[in-house]
Amino acid sequence: MIDGSPYQGYLYAYPHKTAYRPLRPRPALRDVWAAEPTDALMLYLHLPFCEMRCGFCNLFTRANPPAEQVRAYLDQLRRQATRVVGALGGRPGIARIAVGGGTPTYLTAGELTEMFDILADFGAPLGAVPTAVETSPATATADRIAVLADHGTTRVSIGVQSFLDGEAHAAGRPQKRAEVDRALATIRAHDIPELNLDLIYGIGGQTARTWAYSLDAALAWRPEEIFLYPLYVRPLTGLGRRILPLSAPTGPVPAADGDPAGTDPAGIRTAGTGTAGAAGGDPWDTQRLALYRQGRDHLRAAGYRQLSMRHFRRADLPDDDAPDYSCQDDGMVGLGCGARSYTADLHYSFDYAVGIGQVRAIIDDYLRRPAADFDHAEVGFRLDGTEKRRRWLVKSLLRAEGFDPADYRDRFGADPGDDFPQLDTLAVRGWLRRAADRLTLTDAGLERSDAIGPWLVSGPVRAAMAEHVPR
Repeated sequence: MIDGSPYQGYLYAYPHKTAYRPLRPRPALRDVWAAEPTDALMLYLHLPFCEMRCGFCNLFTRANPPAEQVRAYLDQLRRQATRVVGALGGRPGIARIAVGGGTPTYLTAGELTEMFDILADFGAPLGAVPTAVETSPATATADRIAVLADHGTTRVSIGVQSFLDGEAHAAGRPQKRAEVDRALATIRAHDIPELNLDLIYGIGGQTARTWAYSLDAALAWRPEEIFLYPLYVRPLTGLGRRILPLSAPTGPVPAADGDPAGTDPAGIRTAGTGTAGAAGGDPWDTQRLALYRQGRDHLRAAGYRQLSMRHFRRADLPDDDAPDYSCQDDGMVGLGCGARSYTADLHYSFDYAVGIGQVRAIIDDYLRRPAADFDHAEVGFRLDGTEKRRRWLVKSLLRAEGFDPADYRDRFGADPGDDFPQLDTLAVRGWLRRAADRLTLTDAGLERSDAIGPWLVSGPVRAAMAEHVPR
C-alpha cells in the first residue's frame, strides 16, 4: 500500500464513518457525555441538501428536496438540539462552530435565520467564536450571505473546483464562470473575515496550463485560505457511474505562460494502481501528482503557508486568537442526521449512505423519529487505548507542522517510535524528517498523505471499512 498509488483515500477523520456500526444497546447520551469536559466543544450542524449533486460528491446529501421536507428538517433540528442540551446537562461551552452539508445556503434567507436561532438556543455564542459555513456558486446570493454576516460568520467556504466551465462540467458540476464571479463578489462585499476557495486537480482535460489559470483566478480574489483537492471517483457518485476520459474538452483558455494546452491519454478509474511518477505507473496518478506539485509551489510562491496536503493559508494573516480548541483533546457535538459527534471514547452519528434512495430513506427516518430518540447514540465506533493512540498520531502526522514526540510521551507514556515502527519506514523513504523536537513529513511525504493515512489505519478499523457495503 505505502508504495502504491498516492491517492488511496482522504483520511479526514479517524476512524472513518464506514467503520461505524449500530450501537446495541443504544447508549444514552447523558452517560456518553457524563465524564467529558463540555466547556470547549466544537458544534457541527449538518444540512443534507443541495441544489445539485456534483459528479465527484460522495457526501450525505439530497438534491432539490421538497420545501416541506426542508421545513420539517429545521423543526426536527430544533427538537434534537433541545434533547442534546438536556443530555449534556445544560448548554455546553462552544469554542467553534461549523455548518456544512450538503450546502447550508441551499436554505432560503429566512430559513438560514431560523437555523442560526437554533444554534443560539443551543448555546452557540454567535459572533464570539469562529463560525464557518459552506456555500456554492449558485446559492451564495446577497440575501443569504447577508444573513451569514449578520450572525457573526467568520469564514465562508465555497467549492469552485475550476474557473473553466468545461473542466467544471467534466467534474460533474454544470456551473458558469459568471456565476462563480458573482458569488465571490457577493461574499467579498459582506463583512465576513475569511474566504476559503476549494479547487480540484485531476479533472478530465486539465493540463498544467489550465490548472495555472484556475490557480491565478483564485488568487485574484486574495482568499485567506485555499484547499487543493485531488479528484477521486467513488462508487455511487455521478462520475463513478460512467467513464470520463481525461481528454474531455475544457473549452478555450486565455493565453498564459506555461505548458501548451494538451490532453492526457488515460481514463479515470476508481483508484490508481501504480506507483505515481514511476515508469509504467498509473497515468492518472502521474497527472494528479504533477498538478499537485504545481499547485503547491504556485501557492507557496504567492505567499501561502502549507498546513496540510490540501490546506493553504495566507502567510500574512495573524495567528488565530479564538478560544482554545484542539481536536485531539476537546469533543465535538453534532446536530442533524449527517453530523458526527465524538468524545474521548466514542465517535457516533446516524446512519451513512451515498446512493440517492438510501440517503432519502435515512433523512425520512430522521424526520419520523420521536424527540426521545435523540437521547441516544445510534451508530458509532468505540476507541480503545490503541485506537486513541493511532488517532492522535494520524491527526498530528498529516499536518505540515507534525508533532513533538514529547507530547506523545506525556499523553501515552510511550515513545511514538516504539508504538509505531511504521515511522521508521517513512523515514527510510525520505518521507519523514526527524528534527530536534519535531517529527514532520517532508514534501515527498506530505504529497503522499492520502496513502500514508490509509496505511496507518489499524487492522480492526480496516476490516470494518472493508466490510462496509456502499449504498
